[in-house]
Amino acid sequence: MRSRQSRRGWAVLVGAVVVAGLTACATVNPYYEATKPHHRPDGFNNRFIDNWADGQPSFWRWQRERWAAELPPQDPSRVPRVAPDLAALRANVSQATVTWLGHATMLWQVGGLNILTDPHFTGRASPFTWIGPRREVPLPATLAELPRIDVVLISHNHYDHLDEGTVRQLAAQPGGPPLFLVPLGVDLWMREAGITRVQRLDWWDRLELEAPRGRVVAHFVPAQHWSSRTPWDRNATLWGGFVVEAWESARPDPGAPPLRLYYAGDTGYSADFRDIGERFGPMDFAQIPVGCYLPRWFMKNQHVNEEEAVRIHIDVKSRLSVGVHWGTFRLCDDPVDAPLDGLPAARRALGV
Repeated sequence: MRSRQSRRGWAVLVGAVVVAGLTACATVNPYYEATKPHHRPDGFNNRFIDNWADGQPSFWRWQRERWAAELPPQDPSRVPRVAPDLAALRANVSQATVTWLGHATMLWQVGGLNILTDPHFTGRASPFTWIGPRREVPLPATLAELPRIDVVLISHNHYDHLDEGTVRQLAAQPGGPPLFLVPLGVDLWMREAGITRVQRLDWWDRLELEAPRGRVVAHFVPAQHWSSRTPWDRNATLWGGFVVEAWESARPDPGAPPLRLYYAGDTGYSADFRDIGERFGPMDFAQIPVGCYLPRWFMKNQHVNEEEAVRIHIDVKSRLSVGVHWGTFRLCDDPVDAPLDGLPAARRALGV
């Protein structure tokens, strides 16, 4: 249970940062293309819902309900921690591996590349070091213990996915910075932070990566979410997910199927996933969020619950999937350990 004082501090943070984003002033989209339905002169929109409606009344209703009642209890100690074989990861140049490092951060090794998704290695998902959602479960490895990172995939600019301290550390890593693949508009934030090895991407864009082994192509794909980092930039930058395709040969035979890895980013459930499945499926591996979904009436359009996560697994025709976006920060009303019970129940209900 949280004390009234800690809950008040969290409310101050959210009120100052998140809600301000919900009532943001108008922005200008420098990448606006009138022929693209998800583009607006002042930012971006989802494909299947309008995410520009005023969210302030709903937000304050959520905060009033949080204030009036204690959140469901949680037990971070239930979240299993396994020490990764760091020596094997550093030596690996040939095997495809995935290693979950907490929240939405995962190390992919494919085509001889070390790829990080939404890297977050600091103590809070917040613009401040003294307040905001804190890390409830310790990291299984530090950034310095990992192999040198070649590519970073950033899904969107929320603080639990784009952590300034972490990306600055990555940009200063020995041997040179990784290549940051980011949604439209996030490239401008990166450059303001002094990070210049950046490639911006729109939905359905593709980029051939320089891989030591074989051929690797990254695609940026839609998700149903929103963006904001300050009181003035709601939906000013894009959001999405990634599909990475890898072939063992640099010149694969025509028709040779690649290994496909998918990261959904942050998202509500939508027809986007059927479209992604039709275009790229079947996936060999999918990284799908399963946490931060309560209260449902408020979170449904922006975060999936465990049942919807399993539906994404089915929609993209994934062979193996891992649930992320849980077990690290308590960002919403659901406990950090909730998917330990909810995901097996959802799998049983849907026959997976």
